[in-house]
Amino acid sequence: MHANSPSYIKPAQRSYPLKLGALGLLFLMTAVAAAGGSIASISAPDFYLALNRPSWAPPPSLFGPAWTVLYLLMTVAAWTVVRVDGWQAAKPKIVLYGLQLVANGIWTWLFFGLHSGAIAFAEILVMWALIAATIVAFWRTHVLAGVLLLPYLAWVSFAMALTWSVWQANPGVL
Repeated sequence: MHANSPSYIKPAQRSYPLKLGALGLLFLMTAVAAAGGSIASISAPDFYLALNRPSWAPPPSLFGPAWTVLYLLMTVAAWTVVRVDGWQAAKPKIVLYGLQLVANGIWTWLFFGLHSGAIAFAEILVMWALIAATIVAFWRTHVLAGVLLLPYLAWVSFAMALTWSVWQANPGVL
């Protein structure tokens, strides 16, 4: 056998390109979800400002930075799971991660695109459950991966209360 034979490469070195590819895929999934949410909510700031909102509602300028941090934490959490489990073992967890990303994008479209408060509220309940399930699955692989998703769950919990409040305060609009 040659010195360059794969059998002479340490397992960590053999898996490096695979892990880098997995990180790229996770980043791409997250970026597409973030971009989809952004595109679906192009007119969101104007619409949001026109709604009756509770006194504790954040200004539209807070949402972009908050989501940027959350998407970064989500990507690192998913990457940690792939790094620890390996791509094959992590697939079911990453599918769950992908489902909650899809649910996130759907909420944006329902609330800001369709202006449907009732359906958006029902959907955010589903999204919350998917995020909670993702946290449990990630936590079982590596505690840090689960912990990194806790701010996301907290933000979506806040968004759930805000969705309910705004929907109830705008019966003719939402």
